[in-house]
Amino acid sequence: MSSSANPLTSIEICAGAGGQAVGLHDAGFRHLALLEIDRHACQTLRDNVKRHPDWVGCEVIEDDVKDVNPSVHGQLVKFNLKPGDLDLLAGGVPCPPFSVAGRQLGEDDERDLFPRMLQLVDQLRPKAVMIENVRGILDAKFTPYRDRIVAKLEGFGYEFCGWKLMEARRYGVPQLRPRAILVMIDKKYLQDCKFEWPAGNDEVVTVAEALEQTMRERCAPHGAKGAAVFAKWLDVATRRGTEAPTLVGGSKKHGGADLGPSRAKAAWAALGVDALGVANDPDKCVPERDLFREKGPMLTVEQAAIIQGFPRHWKFSGGKTARYRQVGNAFPPLVAEAVGRAIATVLRPDSQTDLMQDGGLEADKQELLPAARRGVKLSSTAADRIDDLQAASV
Repeated sequence: MSSSANPLTSIEICAGAGGQAVGLHDAGFRHLALLEIDRHACQTLRDNVKRHPDWVGCEVIEDDVKDVNPSVHGQLVKFNLKPGDLDLLAGGVPCPPFSVAGRQLGEDDERDLFPRMLQLVDQLRPKAVMIENVRGILDAKFTPYRDRIVAKLEGFGYEFCGWKLMEARRYGVPQLRPRAILVMIDKKYLQDCKFEWPAGNDEVVTVAEALEQTMRERCAPHGAKGAAVFAKWLDVATRRGTEAPTLVGGSKKHGGADLGPSRAKAAWAALGVDALGVANDPDKCVPERDLFREKGPMLTVEQAAIIQGFPRHWKFSGGKTARYRQVGNAFPPLVAEAVGRAIATVLRPDSQTDLMQDGGLEADKQELLPAARRGVKLSSTAADRIDDLQAASV
């Protein structure tokens, strides 16, 4: 979307390290505020907001969203938002209450923030609402809860556009990452047009394509031995020819960073990557630990971020484990961008927003996935990829 004097505005809760924010920004939204409670993620947001002039005016609010009142909170009061002024309220509310990897307590889990999101919608009355969560929320056991959420929003005057299970791999993300998204839009904006979910496509960006450039950069300083490691990894990853299994950020309660449960580790091993841990940054590389491993090199935090679909210019703050968790828990920017463009087309039908329904990357978005689309021809089918990796997704 081209910029204008009055861009679409947004506020995001549970912003994490900015995956959804990056995508919505690229879809043409300008964030007034990003709310997040994790201090490392907040520092990531602050650093990137300062680094990029086109994010000027975005406030990073480090606080519990339950304690943030738009009408009295200092960093929000200055926007003088009246009901209906805000274009989009978005958020990836905590996943543990609905994750199949947990107890799935749903609304009985104290971490469930859907009620708080509904309160904020009532206060701000944005033109559109976008909520992201794990696919577990679409389980039949949560149907009554989903229905109550939708009914509450319909009572505020919003039209239900649907719960959509979106697979990140269909939107240029080199990862099998299903996510459930709810979109609801003020009815008056849907009188003359219809919200259309982006379709995506089956043209998968593989791990080999996505990581070739950074893996080459990591191995180059280590001479012939590094060249041999790179050649072996590229051969294995190219022959495998798949996207990655779902990255798992984990929690602060459970040890250091690694790339997921045993099935995910097996899927990574088939891609020539040792998933038992996360490598040090290149400037702190310990070759025998980080690169020269029997099962292949470990991934760096930056490479994990590429697998999540982050652009390389988006930097993460904190120690290695804190940075990896920010990446692993993020919402892929390219998926957020696709949905954001669909919402923007309803709110600004004259903006000629490109929905990218073919799932392709625009020319100026190529930096998002280094080394992707280099004409590598792969033999495995989409069905084979899903069968092989579905067991490794969370």
